[in-house]
Amino acid sequence: MTHPAIAANGLHKTYGDKTVLDGVDLTVPEGTIFSLLGPNGAGKTTAVKILSTLITADAGDIRVGGHDLATHAQAVRAAIGVTGQFSAVDGLITGEENMLLMADLHHLSRDQGRRVAAELLERFDLTEAAKKPASTYSGGMKRRLDIAMTLVGDPRIIFLDEPTTGLDPRSRHNMWQIIRELVSDGVTVFLTTQYLEEADELADRIAVLNGGRIAAEGTAEELKRMIPGGHVRLRFTDPAAYRSAASALHESARDDEALALQIPSDGSQRALRTVLDRLDSAGIEADELTVHTPDLDDVFFALTGAATVPARTDQPKETVR
Repeated sequence: MTHPAIAANGLHKTYGDKTVLDGVDLTVPEGTIFSLLGPNGAGKTTAVKILSTLITADAGDIRVGGHDLATHAQAVRAAIGVTGQFSAVDGLITGEENMLLMADLHHLSRDQGRRVAAELLERFDLTEAAKKPASTYSGGMKRRLDIAMTLVGDPRIIFLDEPTTGLDPRSRHNMWQIIRELVSDGVTVFLTTQYLEEADELADRIAVLNGGRIAAEGTAEELKRMIPGGHVRLRFTDPAAYRSAASALHESARDDEALALQIPSDGSQRALRTVLDRLDSAGIEADELTVHTPDLDDVFFALTGAATVPARTDQPKETVR
């Protein structure tokens, strides 16, 4: 049996009279992307700092990379890499010099450090800019260099704390591809993000942190099914077919002007099959079928009661014709 990459039980942290983490349990399987969501001040960064040994928890059992964080913190540090909200890149030196500095910190030999730096600069498409001061890099280039520096020590677990904040959409999508490639190489990624579409797009599992506790955890689809409001919409061009369908699906809401029916549904395959079977039994065929499920915006609002929701671009609804 393989051990989880990260396992935390009963994680507590307070600052003065403010409880930031109140009995948080987290389990992250190896080779997956785990995303921690929550409103500002929910404790996401505090959790990352504790799990990456930057600060200590007040209570809780924590194992990272198979090592007990309380007794083998140095072994944990050797197994992880951390990219924080703010870039660790030194703008006064070149990209290559930043990489070689990290190689020195990891006690690599001169030849090994140059080889690793060159390989990572090429992997992150930074070879042409390697000799230029990092201060001249775009935001996306600095983020790529930041992650390349994190990988110098070949970590098997990487903490990415809001890695795409402030990036333009193209740079953000490029960063997503980098994250996917890391995981395909067997790396485990612990991701915090303010972009809901980022978690939806990348994460194998998502936990929503609110008030110092985990409000819910699951895959994106599991979380969406927890929230009411999903439905199947059927549209017809033949008024007779529309009336027949309304009779067969008596629980549906009617839109006589659009010749459309709306049936409550959790969006699952089983629920969709039930609707289609009832139409088939009645000898009716819809001209358009659209499945509407709550998105992570709805999940975030419902679980956190946040006045504002993290940024997200609109996503198209799934349509089956």
